[in-house]
Amino acid sequence: MSYEPAVPGSGPLIGRALVAGVAEGAVLYSSEPLSFWGGYDAETGEIIDRRHPLFGQIGTRRILAIPATRGSSTTTAVLLEAIRRGTAPAAFLTRGPDTFLALAAIVADQLYDRAPPVIALSPEDYDALRRIPRAGVDATGAVRLLQTADQRR
Repeated sequence: MSYEPAVPGSGPLIGRALVAGVAEGAVLYSSEPLSFWGGYDAETGEIIDRRHPLFGQIGTRRILAIPATRGSSTTTAVLLEAIRRGTAPAAFLTRGPDTFLALAAIVADQLYDRAPPVIALSPEDYDALRRIPRAGVDATGAVRLLQTADQRR
């Protein structure tokens, strides 16, 4: 794995690890909050909210960057089911703390002994994610640009 600064010419984005962990994958970025209840299919990992900009995208094994969740605590139930099924994103990056994502990850760690990292970023660092196609998250909350094979050529 080859790490580069998250934004060329700078260091990694440093967030607050609400749920620590390590993950890497393609970044699926949105400037719009997402409701998992009726917005994420736990069986397939597809974003099914027709009004959301990520509609039709698959979140499974990706770094899902959403500013926050929208809706109620049912987000936790849907996300727990996705984690159990293996269709959840590899990690979550948010614009500030999101209690529903953190709760789901903490409970999943207790129930299934696995949890996606949940990293809260500053608004400025969150907005920088729109330019990052692939990222790695470490247990300290650092987010780094991962170079793809095409970028190394």
